Amino acid sequence: MVRPVLLCPGQGAQRVGMGRDLAAQFPEARSVFEQVDEALGVALSNLMWNGPEEELTLTHNAQPAILAHSLAVYATIGRAVTPVAAAGHSLGEYTAYAAAGSLSLADAARLVRHRGELMLDAGTVRPGTMTAIIGLETKLVEEACSACSGESGVVVSANINAPDQTVISGDPEAVERAAQRCKEGGAKRVLPLKVSGAFHSPLMLPAQDGLHAELNAVSFFDPAFPVIANATAELVTSADTARRRLGEQITSPVRWVDSMQRAAGSFGPGVTFLEIGPGKVLSGLVKRIVPDANAVSVASADDARVFLEGSG
Repeated sequence: MVRPVLLCPGQGAQRVGMGRDLAAQFPEARSVFEQVDEALGVALSNLMWNGPEEELTLTHNAQPAILAHSLAVYATIGRAVTPVAAAGHSLGEYTAYAAAGSLSLADAARLVRHRGELMLDAGTVRPGTMTAIIGLETKLVEEACSACSGESGVVVSANINAPDQTVISGDPEAVERAAQRCKEGGAKRVLPLKVSGAFHSPLMLPAQDGLHAELNAVSFFDPAFPVIANATAELVTSADTARRRLGEQITSPVRWVDSMQRAAGSFGPGVTFLEIGPGKVLSGLVKRIVPDANAVSVASADDARVFLEGSG
């Protein structure tokens, strides 16, 4: 029995065809996709498996699609794991709470769908953007953001993904100024991201009240294992704290470096990090944050079969 820290991916990991092989080969996975379709009242699984890509990429589709894929993987391999904790990147934090039993599958799917709609609307009210800064220490990126924020625009660090990889977010002009300052300060790469808003920044404030209302309308339960909160990197063990941290998360930075360090410090450097769902981004990041980390990713039916055979 593997005792991992679950890692749940965030937006950007979606791709057409995601999860189709799992549904075809594992009844547990197929049930997850069916339940998500029913909860949302739309054939999201058909969109996931057949596209079109431009529709799948829309925030309110991508978020529940990634959640569904991740939880389908977890349903498939769950009999072989006893998680000690879970962490999810941005929307993945909702997946983590669902995996821990703090949220029902149906409520989690509806919440991330509505969250995506609220974020899209906020990006329309006040258009913003995001840019990845690679090869520059986070402290220097944050100093650039501080220097470039003012009356003409706001820019903040939004995703602290690795010691030398930070995503900045805010008003387009301010983001451009900060990105240029980072480039002049030695950043190796500056990559504008294709997003519909300035996520995890003050520009998402218009979405926060609506999200709080959605969170207050569903039942939360104490998680069966701790979930590491994006906004604070704390180990969340109560329903009330889970609800509160998810409400704060939409305008707060994703402190992924602190979260992975907290996991390694709390459960030992030898703990296995198990990424469930599309892509291998999080397992790659954890190896950069905790160099001796044992990180495994399970995304496909073949991955699940190999994992089950290896843990059996």
